[in-house]
Parts: sequence; C-alpha cells; structure tokens
Amino acid sequence: MTTRAKLTVYSALATALASLCMLPLLTTRSWLTHAVLVVGVVSAVGVGMRRSPLYRWSVPVAQLLVLLLLMLIGFAGSGMTAGVLPGADALRVLGRVFSSGVDDIGQYAIPAPPTAGLRLILVSAVGLIAVLVDTIAVTYRRAALAGLPLLALFSIGNGLAGEHGSWVWFCLAAAGYLALLFAEGQDRVSRWGRVFRGGARGTVTSSQVSLGGQQVGVLALALALLLPVFLPRWDLGLLDSGSGGSSGGGPGGSVATSLDPLVSLESAITKPSNNELLSYTLDSDLAEQTYLRTGSLDQFDGTNWKLSSTVVTALPATLPAPEGLHDPNVPHIEGDFRVSDQLEKSWLPMPYPAASVKVPERDDWKLDPMTRTVVPANDKPIRGLHYQVSALDLRPTADELRAAPPAPQDVREHYTALPSDLPSVVADQARAVTANARTDYDRATALVNWFTGPQFKYDTSVEGGTGSNAIAVFLRDRRGFCVHFASTMAAMARVLKIPARVAVGFTPGDTKDGRNYSVTGRMYHAWPELYFSGYGWMRFEPTPSRGVPARYTEASSAPTTAPTQQPTVAATSAAAAPAPSSSSDCTAKQRQLGDCGPKGKAVSQAAEESWLLSGQVLGTLGVVLALIALLLIPMFWRTAVRRRRLGGGGRRRPGGDGPTELTDAQVLAAWDELVDSAWDLGIPPDESRTPRSAARRITETAHLDAEAAAAAGRLALATERVLYAPAGQVTTAPLAADVRTARRALQADAGRRGRIRALLLPPSSAQLWWRISDAVRAARTAVATRTGRAVEAVTGPVRRVFTRRKRSGPGA
Repeated sequence: MTTRAKLTVYSALATALASLCMLPLLTTRSWLTHAVLVVGVVSAVGVGMRRSPLYRWSVPVAQLLVLLLLMLIGFAGSGMTAGVLPGADALRVLGRVFSSGVDDIGQYAIPAPPTAGLRLILVSAVGLIAVLVDTIAVTYRRAALAGLPLLALFSIGNGLAGEHGSWVWFCLAAAGYLALLFAEGQDRVSRWGRVFRGGARGTVTSSQVSLGGQQVGVLALALALLLPVFLPRWDLGLLDSGSGGSSGGGPGGSVATSLDPLVSLESAITKPSNNELLSYTLDSDLAEQTYLRTGSLDQFDGTNWKLSSTVVTALPATLPAPEGLHDPNVPHIEGDFRVSDQLEKSWLPMPYPAASVKVPERDDWKLDPMTRTVVPANDKPIRGLHYQVSALDLRPTADELRAAPPAPQDVREHYTALPSDLPSVVADQARAVTANARTDYDRATALVNWFTGPQFKYDTSVEGGTGSNAIAVFLRDRRGFCVHFASTMAAMARVLKIPARVAVGFTPGDTKDGRNYSVTGRMYHAWPELYFSGYGWMRFEPTPSRGVPARYTEASSAPTTAPTQQPTVAATSAAAAPAPSSSSDCTAKQRQLGDCGPKGKAVSQAAEESWLLSGQVLGTLGVVLALIALLLIPMFWRTAVRRRRLGGGGRRRPGGDGPTELTDAQVLAAWDELVDSAWDLGIPPDESRTPRSAARRITETAHLDAEAAAAAGRLALATERVLYAPAGQVTTAPLAADVRTARRALQADAGRRGRIRALLLPPSSAQLWWRISDAVRAARTAVATRTGRAVEAVTGPVRRVFTRRKRSGPGA
C-alpha cells in the first residue's frame, strides 16, 4: 500500500473514531452508520482526485460537492429526481431540514430524538471534519495539523454529551490520531533511510524508529488517562464536561430542554419491551380507560409537530385551572405513582388534567403552563421517583360536547394554524369525511370512525414522521402507527377549524386486582386532543386496535373497554391482524385487540429513520462491495506485483531504476514483468524459448517500434547474461525504464479493449491462483506429515510391542 493510501485510510479511521464521542447525543446510534459511509465515500473521492493531474485545491472542492450530494440524497428525498439527481427544490428542502435541526438543538436535551434535522447536522459535521482531515493530512501532507479538526470534533461532542461522555471516546479518538501520525512518521523515516545510508553499525531501520514512536504515543495516552486520577479535580479537562446544560432557575421562567416524547416514540422504542416503566394506583372506576399524559405539541410547521414555547415556570403547589374549563367544581381522582429504573428520561406521566402534583424536592421541577406539562429541571433523571397526582375527573357526554360553543378567537387562531404548503389532499379528505357532520364534535367523531375503519392498517414498518409529506404518504397508503394517526387527525381537525394538538404518553396500564396498574414499554402512545369550550382539551382515539376510546365517543365509534396491550411504535407485523383465537390462553383483552394469532407470529422490526440505514440496503451494499472487491483482486494483485518488480512506493525494489549495479534478482524481475505484460496484452508466454527468442516473438507479434524493440532486446540480453554468463558480470542498465517502454508499445498495439481487459482481468493473475493452490497443497502435505508423525508417536510403541510378542510365539 502506498503512503498516500495509508494516510487516506488512517485519516478516515481517525475521523470515524473521533465521531464516536457523539453517540450519546441521540437516542439511537444508526446515524453513525450513515456518517461512516459518508466518510468512506469522501475519502474515496480524495483518492481518485489525487490521481488526476488537477491542482491540489480541487481535491477538497470535489469532496465538498460530493458531500453536498450525499446530504441531498439522504435528507432531501422529496426534492430529488429519481432519488439521486437534485431537483429544483432540493436545496430548499435540505435547508428546511437543517433549520428544523437547529430548532431541535435548542428544544431537546441529551440524548435527543433522531430527528431528520439533528441527523443531518451530525452526519454533515462528521463529513466536513473528514474533508478537513483528509485535506490536511493527505493532500497537503501535514498530519500533525489534522489533529485540530479532530480535537474540535471531540471537544464539541464530548461537551454536549455532558455526563453521558466517557473516557473511552477520548481513548479511541486519541488512538486514531496517533495511528495517523505513525503512518506519516513511517513515510518520513523511510525517506530518510533512502537518503542517509550509514554503515552496519550506524544503520537505524524505520521499524525501530516506529516502535519507539509507538511506545512514546502509548505512554502519552496512558498518562493522559491515568494522571487526572491522582490530581485535584478542576473540572476543566476534556474528559469532564460538567453536568450538561441547565434549565435555568430565574423567577420569570426558564427554558425547558427535556426530551420531546413524541419524536422519541418513533425511534427510541424499536421493539416490544415488557420492562415495567412505572406502576401506580388510581381511585377511579374508569382507571382502565385513563391515559397517562406526559405532554403535548401545539405547533405544526409542516416539518413536524413541536412546542411553540419552551418557557417553564416554578412548579406551584396547585396547578392553575385548565384552559377552557368553566365548571371548577369537578370531582378529583387521586393517584400514587412509582417510576422504575427502566424509565430514565421523561416528562412526568400524569392523568389529564392534573390539579396538583406532590414530588420530592419541588424546586427540581418546572411547569409548562401552556400544555400543563411537568418537566424535571436540568434534565434530571426520573428513575426511582415516587410522586402523587390529583387530577380532575372530567366526564362530559356526547351531547354536551356537541352543544359546546365555539372556541375563543385566540384559541382558534393559535391551534388551527397550518403551514402554507400543506398538501391539498389533507383538506380535501377532511371535508369529504365530515361532509354530513354539523358540529365540531360530530366532525371529530367522523374522523375517528374513518381512521378506525377497515381501510386503515396499523403498521410500524413504514417510515416515521409527522410532517406534511409524511401525512400525505399516510393518507395515500393508509398504513402507519399511532404517531401517523394522531398527527394526521390533528392536522385535518385544524383544516376544519377545530383547535387541535398532539398529546403523548402512555395508554392505561395492566392490572390484576383492579387497583394496582403496571405500565410497560408496550404502552407508549400518541393521540390528538381537541378543544371544546367549557371542557377544555378532550382526548380522541383514531388509532385502530390500539388505545381505549373515550366514553363520550363510544356512541359514535366501536366501543372498547380495555387498554392496549401493544406498543404504538414498537415493531409489529405489517400484515393485517390475524383472526382472534378461541384458545384458553387468549384473554378477552387480547381478542379485542386482534392479538390472538399463532404463538409463533413473527414480529418485524421498525423501519430505520433513513433509507440509507435500512438493513436491506446495507446488506445489499455489503454484498455488492464484496463482489466488486472480489472481481478487482486480480487487478490489485497485478498492480502490486508490477510495483514490486519495477520499484514503487518510495523505496528501491527488484528491477528498479537506480544507477548502481543490479542484482540477478532485479534483472530476472524485470524480465518476468515484460513476459507477464505481454501475456496480459494477448501474447501468452512460451517456456521453450530462450529470452532472446521470446523477445523477438513479442516484438514481431505486437509490431513494436524500434525503440520498444531495442528495450526488449536489452532486457533479453541482460537476462541471458544472468542465466548463462560466468559469475561476476553485472548489469547497470535502467531495466525498469526499458520494461515501461516496451509495455507502452504493447498497450498501443492491443487497442482499448485489450488494455481494459489487461487492467481489470489480467491473464497473468492466474499465477496468483497457482500460488494459492501450491500453498494449500503444501499446507495439506505438512498437516498430513505432522499428523502421521503424531499418530506414529502414539501408536508406534504399542505396535512394536505386539510385533515382538507375535515373533516370540505362544510358547515363548
């Protein structure tokens, strides 16, 4: 491998290892696969550009253009033509995704959900660092300076990770940088060795210097990791990032940075989980129909649903009256909640609307007054938390909601806002479904009945998303999970001028004694909330076979009296639900949800957030790359052999151009290269001919010109001198130059097709197979010999004993 190739590989490796420190930033790690692929492609572009006769500055320019194309392919799908060609709107779509990522940075805590915007920022950042490192270390040969962008990448990633950071990331990043320095150092030492040639006593080999450099590097890395253990704690090191971002604590309010659970539903829960997240008791006869709400999202910008305000205030002893509720004399239900160790980051799960919350260390909690969401300050983990909630027991009837007056103007303006580019199919379908409805309640229940009808299928194998494009695809395919149903119904309700937002949390927990309930990872859910004057925000359930319809909608939709048993974003089968079973081990709740199929029913995995990261695409790409590598083995082997024979890679080899005397091995290597080059270009070797006869045959068959024929003649003469002349005669001619001269003439005579075949499938590469066969045969012979010796060593003494007894006879 050439020095540039080594530097390219180690530059890409150093960037990939340094980017590992950013793994804790998102709830999933599949984005790193995307980033590593981008690093590989950018490095490959650099290799190709550096082989061209263009200026060096054109290499990073080409890499940046390819990086931009990769980002467009991965994150601007709706603006691409045929998936790979940028369309007129490609850059605009990519800009929108990037802007949403910038907004997400200020909204989410670590670890954040893998939204498209955040993934774009992370992958593009790693790609830019890869371009910088490759440019500095390989294109301009300044490997030491390449540590600056690597340090910037590690510092930013580790600083954002906060308490989630680890010394392991530093160790890996430092190892990648040291490997890059070692690769450049070996090249420098090898070039010194060619220039400064000392005697036997003063000779210093590159391997000795390399070993010493490795020892110094490993020692420095070990000291960097171990020395802080014995020093006073200053909280200023790269391995200690502090406690992370703060939520503030000013009396006028602070900024909430807690994880938005809506987006986390699409990615953090990728497979069904029976782990208990929390347990609770609830003194209500409708406990099995009471959802546990963690928060809601009130703004839809066409890309996703999110909070319009992240300002929170101190948590009061009594929460303010719910928005829109006119009757304050509503009965209360009391709940006692315990969070398990399995639920670390979440907004506080509570029945809606909560009237008061009792939590330990109240100062560590904040309230979002707009959505009545209780969030931990400073993103404090909630695992092991024990708290009590008193909630209002709202039980309006269908007729009461049907008679509700219109919402206030300010509520309608805020909660019916829609992006200007909302697909027309959303409004057309909403009006068609509710054409016969007269009130907002009737329109809402008409939407619920339509979504829960047979034309829609619950399917988590589809790609997630709550933006305009995702809604349009969902209405076209009519397949999706709870996030699709909730976001689409909320958007359609807003089209009908019904104030709506998207709520997230958990469906009711399971119980065995009617009082104690358990919530598992199978119960994550999202649903729409619609506003009705006099009662506030009311829950509706549009997701088929998931969740529990509210009592006030049972007259207009199929009644369900039991909570869900399946996660709304966990992986489930994409096929239609199987027919209920009458088996005795299938409960009534399972039969109602259509989960009583064969016990061996397959459960598919949720789709990845990007087509580039899907298992099928990665598997196919791996197979294709393996086949390409297999087909290119002859070309790579033949190129390596030629470089070894004629000299290359920065050091003298057999057949080199040096002005000094050539050894017999160098002369024979040059002759072998001429014979193999002619073989590759259509003139197979003839072992019966002398070198001079073989050179004449090559000259005549390929119609070599005078200069190439003379070069072939000099090669034949030098070879015959080695084979037949008395010892002591030497050759000083530059035979490597003669081989290249003859090879160029052979290529000119072979034509384009012959040259391509000689490059990709050189016939002389059959020698590689011969060598492998000989090696396998020799290995088998050696194994058989050693096995025979071992068997002989074990059985020989026994056999000799029996032989002696047989000779001695029975009468001995």
